[in-house]
Amino acid sequence: RVDEWTDVDRKRVMNDIITTMFNKKFMEELFKPQELYSKKALRTVYDRLAHASIMRLNQASMDKLYDLMTMAFKYQVLLCPRPKDILLITFNHLDAIKDFIHDSPSILNQVDETFRQLIGTYGCLSAGEFQLIRQTLLVFFQDMHIRVSIFLKDKVQNSNGRFVLPISGPVPWGTEVPGLIRMFNHNGDEVKRTEFTTDGNYVTPQREGSFDLYGDRVLKLGTNMYSVSRPVETHVSGSSKNLASHTKENTAPNPLAKEELNFLARLLGGLEAKTPGCSETGFRLNLFTTDEEEEHAALTRPEELSYKVINIEATQ
Repeated sequence: RVDEWTDVDRKRVMNDIITTMFNKKFMEELFKPQELYSKKALRTVYDRLAHASIMRLNQASMDKLYDLMTMAFKYQVLLCPRPKDILLITFNHLDAIKDFIHDSPSILNQVDETFRQLIGTYGCLSAGEFQLIRQTLLVFFQDMHIRVSIFLKDKVQNSNGRFVLPISGPVPWGTEVPGLIRMFNHNGDEVKRTEFTTDGNYVTPQREGSFDLYGDRVLKLGTNMYSVSRPVETHVSGSSKNLASHTKENTAPNPLAKEELNFLARLLGGLEAKTPGCSETGFRLNLFTTDEEEEHAALTRPEELSYKVINIEATQ
């Protein structure tokens, strides 16, 4: 274990992970039309991506990182003003990634190619198709209610782990501020107007976010939520513990299991976990304040919430 974490190390880890994440073969598999795969498959791919460099996490820190990422993404999908804004959130992610590797042209090209594929695949979808995508994602995350300190402090998450929908601020692009009801006759002529008061303080958005390769996305969801330095913690809420204890996995054979395993094998084919060389000991990332906290979290985590995943032994 090396205690000193330099900018060179940070850049190497980011480059390795981003290169693996945007691997051409991996992206081709992701863009193929397919059913949404299971939480276990997602977690397995996530583990492999996280260990694509010399960085290593033990089970407790990996669990915590996964909880943070999934809850942050659920928050972004849940609060996006209109379904199509899922694309703008994704572009915010890509913009941030490009900032990490701005001086690595070959990796930058990989990310830009993914951007172009996203536009080609999703740019022409209707609002209804985007709504279906959004609802599918929300169904995937609906039973996950991990409390995150940054969300609790900002009052966007309740103590039970559920998110708070705002009743103020900009309305979705292309819509009007609520407060007016128009009535029309059978000819389509407006015949009456009725105004009503709202509890929220709504405003009209100034402009639509850019869907170009480079541009102002306007929407802040998907940008760095840690821009203000503060500690970040995750806690399994009581409701989640109760839910987990009543939703043990069905042991009946799943007819799609073989197909999903084949798909997962194809995905992982382009995700090679790196083992530090002879001269490298690697870096262990601990998401807890102390090693003792990390060990305690590993021991106290409910068994129902522990994912049975590929275990990557970093010391071998």
